[in-house]
Amino acid sequence: MIKKASAVWKGNLKDGIGSISTESGVLRDAPYGFKARFENGKGTNPEELIGAAHAGCFSMALSKMLGDAGLTPDRIETHAAVTLDKVGEGFEITASHLSVVAKIPGADQARFEEIANKAKAGCPVSKVLKAKITMDAKLEN
Repeated sequence: MIKKASAVWKGNLKDGIGSISTESGVLRDAPYGFKARFENGKGTNPEELIGAAHAGCFSMALSKMLGDAGLTPDRIETHAAVTLDKVGEGFEITASHLSVVAKIPGADQARFEEIANKAKAGCPVSKVLKAKITMDAKLEN
C-alpha cells in the first residue's frame, strides 16, 4: 500500500507560503508556512500533521489490540503533542506525547495500560518516528 501527499512552496522561508494536499482529497491546498509553524499564524504545519497522524494511527492500533484481547472500546480519544526543538544549527522533532482517554466496558486500568503500551510501540507512525514517544493513558468508567 502506498499513500500519497504533496506540498507546494512559494517564496522565501519567512514570508513564503505553502499548500499541502492529500491523495484522498481530505486536504486540498491546505495552507502552511513559517508563521503557522513558529509564530501561531494561520494554517497548518508539519508537526501538527504528524501529531494528527500519530494520534489516529495509535487509536486504530489500540482498537485492534483491544479487540485481540476480547475487548471492544466504546470510545478512544487520543491527543498527540509533537515537540520541535532547536538542535545545533537546525530543528528536530524530539518527542511525541500521546494522551489517551478510553471507555472500554470490562477493562481494568492495568490491562488497559498494558495494551496501550503495546499499541504505542506497535503503531506504524510510532515506528517511523525516532523521537522519544511518551503517553498518558486513562480508562473512563
